Amino acid sequence: MALEIALKTVFVAALFALLYTYAGYPLLVFLIARLFRNKSQTGDFEPTVTVLITAFNEEGSLKRKLENTLQIDYPIEKLDVLVASDGSTDATDRIVTEFGHENVRLFRQEGRKGKTFTQNKAVEVATGEIILFSDATTEYQPDVLRKLVPWFADPAVGCAAGRLVYLDPSDSDVGRGARSYWSYETFLKRNESDACSLIGASGCLYAVRREAYQPMYPEACSDFLICTVLFEKGLRSVYVPEAVCFEETNRRSGHELRMRIRVISQTISDLWRNRRMLNPFKSGFYAIQLFSHKVMRYMIPLFLLMLFLSSLLLSPGSRLFQLALVVQTLFYAVGLIGWFLERRGMKTGVLSVFIYFVITCYASVIGFYKFLMGENYASWEPIRDESATGTNA
Repeated sequence: MALEIALKTVFVAALFALLYTYAGYPLLVFLIARLFRNKSQTGDFEPTVTVLITAFNEEGSLKRKLENTLQIDYPIEKLDVLVASDGSTDATDRIVTEFGHENVRLFRQEGRKGKTFTQNKAVEVATGEIILFSDATTEYQPDVLRKLVPWFADPAVGCAAGRLVYLDPSDSDVGRGARSYWSYETFLKRNESDACSLIGASGCLYAVRREAYQPMYPEACSDFLICTVLFEKGLRSVYVPEAVCFEETNRRSGHELRMRIRVISQTISDLWRNRRMLNPFKSGFYAIQLFSHKVMRYMIPLFLLMLFLSSLLLSPGSRLFQLALVVQTLFYAVGLIGWFLERRGMKTGVLSVFIYFVITCYASVIGFYKFLMGENYASWEPIRDESATGTNA
């Protein structure tokens, strides 16, 4: 009897945790955003801006990226374009030096120190009052700075992040899954920004006050950690969905899985190193956002395991738990079948959402394992589809 009560408690706790993570927290942050909306406002502000493009072996994308950057609607005399090359071994550096525009400069970091380390050093030579961080494969709409910069008229704003729109010309299953996931993330970003502060930016489109930028340790997931660093300084990070950029999704599950594992492992490490910010008595509702959006999300595989095992052990003699077990088994079977078909180049249609869920759960498990083993990702390898960039990274 005691065992049965314990198993039922585990089942209910796991079910509640899953419901809170995917539905309860989004509803909570939505309500907080409506009831206690932050009052940051835009204003007339036109500072100097450095567009910082961090690159490693991006010869296939960089020229187009520089052309796109110089088409941004902003006074050219106030625009500085700085390419930070992290020990590139291809034609990346030569493309910059031969580009032939006085506003385009090269900063070379020797020895493959990693993205965050290279960004830290590049910020030291940046001339802009605002630093706009970007990737070499990201295409900006011309008005991105006109949408982002006015938020810095509010001295309480330290970071303004734009909206990443994923494109997938091939209409791959992984691409469809990524777009669905990103739509959900966009909803959370909007409301987290309004409720308290953004807890993470898209690494390809976020701007930071240069005077507020703080160098981060090389292993950091900089676009996630920057928001926490600034919040600890008393500065908010705002989400500006009107500032839009475009990037192609990964089209293969293996590529998406590698990227997710790296990001999750880095983020877990960042959360651990900055665990003081998970204390609501120190950081208020921001701590609840961090815990609900990140910690709970990465614990989903554990909750699923608890739910499955408790259902399995309670199923003899209980139709309710038998049904719960069957539903879970079918859910996992659909996801695994979809992943199996996708890896063999077959279209799976509506199964793409299940495939992406399997990828993210598996990535959470492996990412947590790598964190426990002390693995880090100071240096990074861009994952590119040959069809998208013409190069094999």
